[in-house]
Amino acid sequence: MGRRTRGPGAQHETRRREIADAVLAIVAEHGLPAVSMTEVAARAGVSAGRVQHYFPTKQKLIEAAFDRGNELSSARIRSLVGRDLDSAEPRSVLTVVLTELIAHDPETRAHMRVRQSFTALALADEAIADRMRADYTRFHRQITDLVRGDRDAGLIPRATDPAHAAVDLVALAEGLAYYVLIGITDPETARDRVRTAIAALYP
Repeated sequence: MGRRTRGPGAQHETRRREIADAVLAIVAEHGLPAVSMTEVAARAGVSAGRVQHYFPTKQKLIEAAFDRGNELSSARIRSLVGRDLDSAEPRSVLTVVLTELIAHDPETRAHMRVRQSFTALALADEAIADRMRADYTRFHRQITDLVRGDRDAGLIPRATDPAHAAVDLVALAEGLAYYVLIGITDPETARDRVRTAIAALYP
């Protein structure tokens, strides 16, 4: 009985993930304006009604793509670090996490396009803004903990405020990420600037 109960739930989550992946693929190729129920359905190989069953509005599709992009990004970061994040060197994790915020291939470009679009929606929707604040609170805390770990280990000056350093690094990386998306800065220059900012913490 338990197996039958799990089956539909697993199928439901698989279908939601496939639809979210379709949104990411469309965004990567054509940008967010190209996302529609019909286009997503065609890319996912399902009916438009099926897409709407899972995601009643375009905003819900974008939210799903945002979550899926974060999931894929986390998996990518774990792969690049090459070990459990909790046991890896903080500086290595800092470098990977922050440089991965800058689009440098189709996967990261799709993720960052969706992320920037989601951020824009937060300007007009308090529910999304609240979600973004919670997301950034968690993210800043993670970066703060990495900086604090190396400060406590004597690798970063004691005078460094980990929380302030975390916000500065994230703001720099995301600002450069936006510049890359609209063609002001090239990806490698932006990633190098992030690496330089991280190196500046370590005298």
